[in-house]
Amino acid sequence: MIYCGIDWAERTHDVALVDDSGQLLAKRHITDDAAGYRILLDLLAEYGDTEDNPIPVAIETSRGLLVAVLRTGKRQVFAINPMAAARYRDRHSVSRKKSDPGDALVLANILRTDMHAHRPLPQDSDLAQAIAVLARAQQDATWNKQQSANQLRSLLREYYPAALDAFAKWNNGLCRPEARELLRTAPTPSRAARLTRTQIQAALKRAGRKRGIEAEAERLCEVFRAEWAHQPPLVEDALGKQMLALLVQLEAACTAADDLAEAVEEVFPQHPDADVILSFPGLGVQLGARVLAEIGDDRQRFADARGLKAYAGSSPITRASGKKSSITRRWVKNDRLNHAGYLWAFSAITASPGAKAHYRRRRDDHGDWHAAAQHNLFNRMIGQLYHCLQQHTLFDESTAFPTELAVAA
Repeated sequence: MIYCGIDWAERTHDVALVDDSGQLLAKRHITDDAAGYRILLDLLAEYGDTEDNPIPVAIETSRGLLVAVLRTGKRQVFAINPMAAARYRDRHSVSRKKSDPGDALVLANILRTDMHAHRPLPQDSDLAQAIAVLARAQQDATWNKQQSANQLRSLLREYYPAALDAFAKWNNGLCRPEARELLRTAPTPSRAARLTRTQIQAALKRAGRKRGIEAEAERLCEVFRAEWAHQPPLVEDALGKQMLALLVQLEAACTAADDLAEAVEEVFPQHPDADVILSFPGLGVQLGARVLAEIGDDRQRFADARGLKAYAGSSPITRASGKKSSITRRWVKNDRLNHAGYLWAFSAITASPGAKAHYRRRRDDHGDWHAAAQHNLFNRMIGQLYHCLQQHTLFDESTAFPTELAVAA
């Protein structure tokens, strides 16, 4: 059996091959381009890498072109956590010396001794990987949009409270097109107070508003012309220019989030698992795509539902030593899936009678706080999702929550 370890970098990579005894068979220093990848594949083929018997590879990343090249065919690629690799390095040297060729050798030996303790990258379909790219990008864009909106809100509190009061009744507040258009038209409270109803109506129409324009313009005019504290004129103008710069960033973040959301809506329904995921209460296209992006469609990735729950961070862990024992939340988890699970459980409480009854039972009978009860609901529903995906069956309310529905009835 031959094992390969690759210490990757931005421009070059170090490769090491070892056998069952730990003997170094070959080492190479390759470039990060097509020529370097060809040298690597030729080296693997020279030492017996075939389609039916590929050489497993250990590397400290799960992304990039190098990983994509290595994952062709049936080859197993193991993404080793850099912290774990550092611990293995200490097993081979007490002097704390470090080199890139030495790290490649350490990675190869990790597979030789402990391959059973590490998980290979899942063999997800190309469509699932594409959905993962779009769903994660849309999630990042949403977070960036919220961060930009928070920065803008913090600045407006310093000199323009009228704007915050005017947009408070709108869903999404500063992220609404009407709010952004009005701020662009009147970047300071002094200019906003001079806006006429006709100008405000024109701004609302430019932003795409169709109904209630006159009444909304009347309300906004009253808010802008009310008595508010003001910064000195020069300071106010400077803050207005700073606000416009932040507004450009918010515009870009909103556009990116919307464009990526449209891309997800186009691609996600094409996946065979989409109908199963969307059958669950609380999961729409965007949130369902995020769940699929993190769990993938490789049915061999998780041995059972407990493995998926641990990966999602929904199941607790027990720490026991001697007479002491405690049950705590799981800190090592997939943060993206855990965040999606929070939103999923929150939506499911109102979308599913069984989920709502389960949540109330955790609150009333077990004394859970809101977050703990919601976490327990997510733990149960992701286990049900695992079963439905394995069997390719749709969610059924009476099967998922028989006890809760009976008690509620």
